[in-house]
Amino acid sequence: MTRLSVNINKIATLRNARGGNVPDVLKAAVDIQAFGAEGITVHPRPDGRHILYSDVRALRPLVSTEFNIEGNPEHSFIDLVCEVVPDQVTLVPDAYDAITSNAGWDIPAHAGFLEAVCKRFHEKGIRVSIFIDPVPEMCAAAKAVGADRVEMYTAAYAAIFPTDPAKAIEPYLRTALAARQAGLGLNAGHDLNLDNLAYFIRNIPWTDEVSIGHALISDALYSGLESTVKDYLKATHIL
Repeated sequence: MTRLSVNINKIATLRNARGGNVPDVLKAAVDIQAFGAEGITVHPRPDGRHILYSDVRALRPLVSTEFNIEGNPEHSFIDLVCEVVPDQVTLVPDAYDAITSNAGWDIPAHAGFLEAVCKRFHEKGIRVSIFIDPVPEMCAAAKAVGADRVEMYTAAYAAIFPTDPAKAIEPYLRTALAARQAGLGLNAGHDLNLDNLAYFIRNIPWTDEVSIGHALISDALYSGLESTVKDYLKATHIL
């Protein structure tokens, strides 16, 4: 069954806009797990625009499901992950000025660096996932540098899905098959929502995990957090 990991960055964005501790990011994580989510994802960035390094440290003892930390593996990020020791780290090549993650790794071009990073995290017993575009060739490359999983960047899927679902899923299905052939686990995330999630899971049922934040938190403004988490669980557990 595909697991739902909820990215709580946007809750921190709202808190940071006003200062103080409303909404409470730590309470939100605990509640989201109580509502049934099977993981918590955070993506700290150097500018501290949402989740802070201090949040990551405070969340570690509170996350009783799977804790996934995403980010660009610069020195401070690597040190944080090795200190906190989450269940999974997802390596994302986001630039400092990126509004959100907008591309996967060109793994062959960064093979030496990524291999060293995977080794460092494996020494701590942390599963490593590498963020990739829907390019099948990246799966063998990810395996070669030591990754345990790949996470497919699903923005293009979400953009095409409303007009042509079959066209939208096609490169992701090919990449998912390549990941399975390479012996990698498979994650997915970015712009997945209640309209497109179930179709994705039906077509790629061996997806291990989806990470969803922006759409889920936005939906929760209308439906409430508990109801929304349960709606996403229904879509994720469609099989």
